Amino acid sequence: MFRIMCKSKIHRATVTEANLAYEGSISIDKTLLKAADILPFEKVQVLNINNGSRVETYVMEAPAGSGVICLNGAAARWGQPGDLVIIIAYEVVEEKKARKYQPKIVLVNEGNRIKK
Repeated sequence: MFRIMCKSKIHRATVTEANLAYEGSISIDKTLLKAADILPFEKVQVLNINNGSRVETYVMEAPAGSGVICLNGAAARWGQPGDLVIIIAYEVVEEKKARKYQPKIVLVNEGNRIKK
């Protein structure tokens, strides 16, 4: 049996931009992606703490150290700059490994810089 587990989480990031004209996705600072082990074009779920909604999309890489969290395309209607979000990537794990599984959790401050 397999279980779907939280692989990575960027917790309480602040949306910096919303770009309706872009084709789609969420742009995330490369530094945060590396720390959370999330790849460009990987599917993520984004939870908006401000309004309680969730959206699934894929990741685009923003410049390292930029602090960018940008909702693109249709996702730009879902949140606005200043909203707090949780970004989660999932992984399918075998039952035995799932029992001891530990995700990568990246906590960020108000400027989307890594706290822990």
